[in-house]
Amino acid sequence: MKKITLVVLSLPFLSACSPSMPEMPKVPEMPEMPEMPSMSEFIPDISLPTLFRSDINQGSVLDRFSINQLKVGMSKAEVQDLIGSPSVADPFHNNQWDYINHSTLYKKDNINYRLTLIFDKNTLKNIDTSKLESLPPLTEKEQELENKRLADEKIIAKRAAKEKAEQAKSKAKSRAVAVKKAAAQAKALKEKQAAQAKVAAKAKAIADKKAEDEVKALAEKRAADKKALKKKQAAEAKVATREADLKEGYEAYEKAAERAKSLKGPNTPWYRFW
Repeated sequence: MKKITLVVLSLPFLSACSPSMPEMPKVPEMPEMPEMPSMSEFIPDISLPTLFRSDINQGSVLDRFSINQLKVGMSKAEVQDLIGSPSVADPFHNNQWDYINHSTLYKKDNINYRLTLIFDKNTLKNIDTSKLESLPPLTEKEQELENKRLADEKIIAKRAAKEKAEQAKSKAKSRAVAVKKAAAQAKALKEKQAAQAKVAAKAKAIADKKAEDEVKALAEKRAADKKALKKKQAAEAKVATREADLKEGYEAYEKAAERAKSLKGPNTPWYRFW
């Protein structure tokens, strides 16, 4: 049986190689071969070996759950605590961090991504996630944690907004109270200044009147003193004139007496009876 099968299979090759050979007679049709049983029925536990290729991870290994937690305003230490150290850092200014990954995975799509962070000194200013297409999506558990984190952040943001609004309201109220208090103080100060000005004006008027009275009294005193002085001077002049007249009369009398005495002699009394 095996020889016949071999001859039948070799005929086309022989006819192609030897065109000058005479045409072979037709081979009678062979009976159908019985179906052979499958080898797995005899050896069910044996499977064919498969080739295995190990995963090759090169660079920073990140996950979307950690990346989603990055926030502008974080410090470099906070970023490192969250996603680790960068693959490449700017050696001149240290203001750019790059997280690069090139991974070859077995029976999975290769991963090639790049996360770029820009810093202003020690503060995170920009997060570039435009080259993270090949990064695996969140797992179901990570998605639950992400949803919880977002919900918590929403609650915190709502609470912060409420506190900010309350602080703004309290600040506005305090400002209104301060403005009202300042207005009251300004009014009180103005009234006090007006009262002080009124008192000062009254005191000035009194002082001016007193000064005017003093000036008038002084002028009157001076006039009286001047009048008294003139009167005194006139009286003194009158007294002096009288004294001069008396002196002159006395001197005239003495002269007359001396003359009479000299005319009558030494023993003649100065008086005479008629």
